[in-house]
Amino acid sequence: MQKATFAGGCFWCMVTPFEEQPGIGGIISGYTGGHVENPTYEEVKTGTTGHYEVVEITFDPQLFPYERLLELYWQQIDPTDDGGQFHDRGSQYRTAIFYHDEAQEKLALEAKEKVAASGKFQKPIVTEILPAQTFYPAEEYHQGYHKKNKDDYKADRAKSGRDEFIGQHWNGE
Repeated sequence: MQKATFAGGCFWCMVTPFEEQPGIGGIISGYTGGHVENPTYEEVKTGTTGHYEVVEITFDPQLFPYERLLELYWQQIDPTDDGGQFHDRGSQYRTAIFYHDEAQEKLALEAKEKVAASGKFQKPIVTEILPAQTFYPAEEYHQGYHKKNKDDYKADRAKSGRDEFIGQHWNGE
């Protein structure tokens, strides 16, 4: 099993695309990339800790290769937005791929180039490719939020604009 760490805005919305895929051993919502040890959600959401909201995915590369995770990741985000994602604004909601080894870094950079060359976006691709840092799991109530709080999750996702964006830019992929 290997790990993949992706920042794509609200971590609740980043769980569902990956959780039902073959070879996914688990997904944990959390925080990485900041300067505060053991940050809380209340601290991270202020945007002052330097952390990103992320999902840490444990996967079997034989069943679901990292390249496929990357393809699915890009299709969940607006890679041109450096101020957050959809209605979630602030540095904690920026996009980034946190690589765990040189192979992941190479594949992430290649995938970013492919997205940039795709012609799907008029603005530059600003999603960062960064080395993995200490990962802090989010509080328990954030884990599996979309299952524990179905109505709240659906309402938040509906008003975010994420699904409309995905439909406009990634329809059919």
